[in-house]
Amino acid sequence: MSQPYHINDTSKIFSPALVLFKDRLEANLDHLIQVAGSASRLRPHCKTHKIPQVTKIELAKGITKHKAATLAEVEMLAQAGATDIFLAYNLVGPNIGRTIAFLKKYPQVQFKATGDHPKPLAELSAALTAAGLSMEILVDINVGMNRTGVEPGPAALELYESLTRLPGISPGGLHVYDGHQQAADFAQRTAAIDVPWAKVMELVEAIKAKGWPLPRIVCGGTGSFPVYAAKPNPEIELSPGTLVFNDVGYTRMFPDLNFPPATVLLTRVVSRPAPDRMTLDLGNKAVASDQPFGKRLVMIDLPEAEQVGHNEEHLVLKTPLAANYAPGDELLAIPAHICPTTAWYKSVYVIENGDVVDQWDVVGRDRFLTI
Repeated sequence: MSQPYHINDTSKIFSPALVLFKDRLEANLDHLIQVAGSASRLRPHCKTHKIPQVTKIELAKGITKHKAATLAEVEMLAQAGATDIFLAYNLVGPNIGRTIAFLKKYPQVQFKATGDHPKPLAELSAALTAAGLSMEILVDINVGMNRTGVEPGPAALELYESLTRLPGISPGGLHVYDGHQQAADFAQRTAAIDVPWAKVMELVEAIKAKGWPLPRIVCGGTGSFPVYAAKPNPEIELSPGTLVFNDVGYTRMFPDLNFPPATVLLTRVVSRPAPDRMTLDLGNKAVASDQPFGKRLVMIDLPEAEQVGHNEEHLVLKTPLAANYAPGDELLAIPAHICPTTAWYKSVYVIENGDVVDQWDVVGRDRFLTI
């Protein structure tokens, strides 16, 4: 089995399996802190791992601020001991009631979320007021991804002003996510990010000129993490997610980010249907299929193998080396996109010094925990 992903005994690992190498996880977290400049500048996104034990390791390293995309992830973080949690998602419909329930159940948590429209913010304000509760809201800023948010300018300033007068709500700052900025060259990526950032800074100055509080600017994701890390603004909180585990996709896309993948997929050969073909138990229910067919993973020991078939429970490889493998033989693969891959697994196998030492439940994969 390939170094450095060596496992002494795989006989108790059911495949397909997601395997986590704890030393690599720890090293990636240490490197995150190094690039950020301090743990206090980080607000990592838990969407990649969704695991309480990973959250506890982050807390032990001084990472006290956390980001999530679902209320189940928020509750997972709270159960793990996080007390400063930001939901980077707009609260609408029944999630407003769930937020009230969360605030009542976890009063120790400083909980905040995004908003980009007055209607649900008014509904949230009414619910908070009725319950005698309060929370911060960050205005979600659209810097070109065109998925959520309001463009920096007069409309954003008006929405921010509303946070200063809505009962139960206080202004928590700005959220600036730019996952569309994917230039491989770091200088080009920086230049592309700096264009909308200038408009964000104009908005920041307008907010400060009004005397309104601006506690934080939660900035970027994985690709833009080092760009914002280099900026001196004291309000910046850095929110990479993928780099905790990392994957093939971001390793290819952003060569300046030196975060070796900490998770691999263990798979077994189940059939040899032709002399140059082998079939693995690594179907599209075992690895994220949001990437193009044939590019969803890389086989560590067979990187040149052509992925010619991918079904719910099968992955068919075409390779002249197929004769070297028999049913039952094991291979390791690195997914192209780890975040949705993690969500396929109820638990991950944890490796230390080559041994399977634990299984950690992927608690945040569910949409609902208790609230």
